Amino acid sequence: YDGTAYCGWQRQKNALSIQEVLETAISSITGEKIHVIGSGRTDRGVHALGQVANFKTNTRIPIEKLPYAINSKLPEDIVVKHAEKVAENFHARFSAKSKIYTYTIYNSKFPSPLLRRYSYFCPRPLDIEAMKRAAEKLVGIHDFKAFMASGSEVKSTVRHIQRLEVERNGDIVRLEVQADGFLYNMVRIIAGTLLDVGIGKIDA
Repeated sequence: YDGTAYCGWQRQKNALSIQEVLETAISSITGEKIHVIGSGRTDRGVHALGQVANFKTNTRIPIEKLPYAINSKLPEDIVVKHAEKVAENFHARFSAKSKIYTYTIYNSKFPSPLLRRYSYFCPRPLDIEAMKRAAEKLVGIHDFKAFMASGSEVKSTVRHIQRLEVERNGDIVRLEVQADGFLYNMVRIIAGTLLDVGIGKIDA
């Protein structure tokens, strides 16, 4: 999904979420009150290439036809790509072994109108090698409390970052972070910190 028009994954009282749109679409084709569980609660404006979600249904629609049926009720910025039956105890969030976030930086003198929704624009030169050295220090099991925005009530701020890669391809710099879970705004704050390293504001 393209998260531009949504408040994030999780259903909210005063804003439209991916979860609400998906639940409404599935309910309309099954005639059931559907509750969808997502593998991660993406924030406002965050997009997804492979968000996993699960729900329970008694529908007689063949499993291979479900994506087509659901997509017929979804807007163009949300698409179901695959459906399969899973074990009764499967939970999209708690069964996930890891999650991968990609943060894209457009590093050029001038912004790109085509990439404005899908990247952060940085016109200053970046020291990619310094960013890589800083990224290495974040890999492992650490308390990431300093990389969490206020407003979260999680019990533990310890997370395991399994992989954090910084790669440049032309004007595009991509940060790819794989972890067992993420705190509120954790990836954005990591990206901002690595950008500060890249422009020389702080050292690795």
